[in-house]
Amino acid sequence: MTTPTPEEHERLHHLRRVVREHNDRYHRQDDPILSDQEFDHLFQELLRLEETFPELQDPDSPIHRVGAKPLAEFAKRYHGKPMLSLSNRFSSGDVHDFDRQVREGLGMTTGQVDYLAEPKLDGLAINLTYKNGTLHTAATRGDGTVGEDVTLQIRTIPVVPLTLHGGDHPGIVEIRAEVFIPVAAFAKLNAQLHRLGEKTLVNPRNAAAGAIRQLDPKITARRPLTLFCYGLGLVEGGHLPPTQGEILTLFAQWGLPVCPERTIVSGPEGCLNYFNYLSSMRHDLPYEIDGVVYKVNRISWQEQLGFRHRDPRWATAHKFPAQEVSTRVIAIDIQVGRTGALTPVARLNPVHVGGVEVTNATLHNFEEMARKDVRPGDTVVIRRAGDVIPEVVRVILDDASPQLRQPLILCPSHCPSCGAEVVKPDQETVARCSGGLSCPEQRREAIKHFASRRAMDIDGLGEKLCELLLQSQLVTTVADLYALHRHRPHLEKLERLGEKSVSNLLHAIDQSRGRTLERFLFALGIRDVGERTATSLARHFGNLETLMAADPDALQGVADVGPIVARHVYDFFSSPQHRAIVQQLLAVPDTQWTTMAMDANREGNRQPLANKTVVITGTLASMSRQEAKIRLERLGAKVSGSVAQKTHFLVAGDQPGSKLQKAKALGITILNEEELLRLLS
Repeated sequence: MTTPTPEEHERLHHLRRVVREHNDRYHRQDDPILSDQEFDHLFQELLRLEETFPELQDPDSPIHRVGAKPLAEFAKRYHGKPMLSLSNRFSSGDVHDFDRQVREGLGMTTGQVDYLAEPKLDGLAINLTYKNGTLHTAATRGDGTVGEDVTLQIRTIPVVPLTLHGGDHPGIVEIRAEVFIPVAAFAKLNAQLHRLGEKTLVNPRNAAAGAIRQLDPKITARRPLTLFCYGLGLVEGGHLPPTQGEILTLFAQWGLPVCPERTIVSGPEGCLNYFNYLSSMRHDLPYEIDGVVYKVNRISWQEQLGFRHRDPRWATAHKFPAQEVSTRVIAIDIQVGRTGALTPVARLNPVHVGGVEVTNATLHNFEEMARKDVRPGDTVVIRRAGDVIPEVVRVILDDASPQLRQPLILCPSHCPSCGAEVVKPDQETVARCSGGLSCPEQRREAIKHFASRRAMDIDGLGEKLCELLLQSQLVTTVADLYALHRHRPHLEKLERLGEKSVSNLLHAIDQSRGRTLERFLFALGIRDVGERTATSLARHFGNLETLMAADPDALQGVADVGPIVARHVYDFFSSPQHRAIVQQLLAVPDTQWTTMAMDANREGNRQPLANKTVVITGTLASMSRQEAKIRLERLGAKVSGSVAQKTHFLVAGDQPGSKLQKAKALGITILNEEELLRLLS
């Protein structure tokens, strides 16, 4: 067995964190900042590391997950079968590789595989569940296992049949569909919004996702939504055709809308011919697409090929090349992030790329900007890589004298926000401000992160309110948030705030006093310390004082912590500025974040569930699943996301889904919520 180096170990945990973050931005926030190609590169690197070092595999790794956690504002809805993602292909060679892998998986040495080829719609994936032919529920993809219940919103879409036509359909059937807004309807909607003086929508995909995630279905009903159905999830009872193409024909007979541009092709050449055909008519289609999907047509072959981590081996997406246009760079600004990273950003003459207006594009870092030689005033080619994020591809040089170009902007020696020295270690490409929390930009980003949902979850404390509190000088560090109740009269006089808003804010801040040590550590924003590493640090040291006193060697004794993260943690707590803020936070009364609720050392290593693997499924009435996970882990249990032979017991709440059936089949002990509470007590 190959032993990972410290650098490989560190890289693996870094990639898990980054892939999780970008999954969340795309699927839950509808705000992606990476192209499909960039994300796919990161994902494949993570996959290679996990396969090379199986001893480091983690059931919570994003290679086993699809999408992101559902939004808390919606009820959760479990899918009978997981809603999987698709692998991405970007070239003809990739398509030939996919076909070769399919034939090898089927043991074929001669002949060709038939595929169902269809457009890859740029919308929002939805799971429709019909019981006895009647629409029962509808849910978003979510994290692939559980999504947001959007039944009321989906029922407002005119093309969705509330009752399936005919009588020959399964007792329970999950229909997978893509919700979207047609191009003409989107243009008409934006024209109406413009006439009314309201903010126009960015693109059809985000508009569709935003409409479905409206809590008030009346708002959803005002959006020109439609959908196409493309596949099956759970099926109980009834008989279905043997091929993907015949199943979609059956969908149409049931009254479900299906894409008319689908067809059956043979072999990789048939796939590529269809791809070229669809590319040529892409802009004539009444809906937006960003590629083509190929699926093995024969269902028995799909079942034989199975799945690989989070995607099926029998299907793939062939993405269109990124769209490119040219425009002029007005200026190059330097942004300072939460960890002090300096990022050059090109401000552009507004230009439309793929139906979206682009006004700025990232230059990533100063080395990349110098390599491309991008300067203010240059005409540049802009690409929406993967049809998502704008980036500068190259500079277009005309016949004008090179001396007429403006100078290349170099990495500053001092932070443009606070004047502190800028540092860049030799092994890194990112330059950083050394000012820490004395830097106004870092302070603002630190407060935003501290208040974010997955950190201290201070509801309502977003970017605009953070800026307002900083400008008023009521808050300079995160510790000042817990003294805001003394300044209530001043708060109520601030712009956009009133008595009720201030009450809600102060209540949310008070609620955050009950956050756990692991969430508090994540909220501090220590570089490269994500949620999982924060949990490992909290469980290992048990309290904040012991952690703050740990040297790098002691820190490397923690699971998930390598030499780089250990140095970042040590440097953070060695900083006089950071220590002063943490000491202020330690002095906040009635908090839970200074120690673990059950410190293993303090409890005499009482770990009654040590070495026990537990799975939680369904909805719990007395606590969230995350809280149950934390409490079980404090008793020594390892909480897994999937049922396996080694699972010791499964906790089943309301609407448990397929994990319950698998646990019963494997003879695994099943606890209800009452039994769980007795165990935790």
